[in-house]
Amino acid sequence: MWDDCGKFIAVILGAYLLGALPHLYIMGKMKGVDLRQYEDMHIALWRHVGRLWGFIGIMSDFAKGVIAVLVARSIGFDPGWVAFAGVIAVAGQMWPIFMNFDGEKGNSTGLAMSATLATKALLIALIPLIIGFAIRTIPRFLAANQSTNERLKFGGPPSNSLPLGMLITFAVLPLISVIVGQPWEVSLCLLVLFLLIIIRRMTAGVSEEIHQSSLRKNALLNRMLFDRSDI
Repeated sequence: MWDDCGKFIAVILGAYLLGALPHLYIMGKMKGVDLRQYEDMHIALWRHVGRLWGFIGIMSDFAKGVIAVLVARSIGFDPGWVAFAGVIAVAGQMWPIFMNFDGEKGNSTGLAMSATLATKALLIALIPLIIGFAIRTIPRFLAANQSTNERLKFGGPPSNSLPLGMLITFAVLPLISVIVGQPWEVSLCLLVLFLLIIIRRMTAGVSEEIHQSSLRKNALLNRMLFDRSDI
């Protein structure tokens, strides 16, 4: 019993610390760039450090969600505890102890965790995200008079379709998980993941906006739907 309890504590703590590892910040500092001054560390790493480093950073965030699930599964945890370990890794990315509990939004790690945990459900749930990505990216990518360098620039102007598509994907994922026959504990953890995504969107940087009296009407709704206060 105590041995199992020790394994559980070790895996959950390890999942959090894995998620909380500030590898993007470290990669930026290695190149003399403080990524904390930018709104999105992934975009900043890609643009100001280099595409290779940016790609490695994104893949590393995906790896956090995959590793947390695979390790918990390999130890023999029940599906619900495996899913819980994945959620904890995402929470670690959102609120990392190494960055004063102010981290990323959890999208990349959350998608990777969900793909490893409930592949079939995520493949269906990805449809809104793919549509949102296409609406945002294709017109900009096909715009005339652009260099190859401009076409490959990560990020771009703020978008409504992509964050909304991302939110819908995480929202329908628990329901689809139930429909495709995932254990109820897994579906419950995916619901918790969706709630964490909303909480992080609505609270990231909000204290600074309140302090500056720049939190406008409908700001919290805009944050939830479009991941920013002003649209």
